[in-house]
Amino acid sequence: MPEEIVAIVIVSIVFVAFPATIFHYVTQWRKQRTLQPDDERMLEDLWRSARAMERRIESLEAIIEGEPERSSRSDNHRDDIYRKN
Repeated sequence: MPEEIVAIVIVSIVFVAFPATIFHYVTQWRKQRTLQPDDERMLEDLWRSARAMERRIESLEAIIEGEPERSSRSDNHRDDIYRKN
């Protein structure tokens, strides 16, 4: 009798509990691979921020390219200020 119980327990573990555990963790893994709604919102906000920063950088580059050569004068002015202090 105890041998039959042990055999039933082993068979149920091998054919029921073990596959159920594997399917459970596979399902959890698949859920984690997809983005949650909060993650999607955060990603969309980051995308918008990146696009806005890119536009600002392009605007600054256009302004800098259009400016006459003033950097040498402003550098000298900064050097003078540092020398006075």
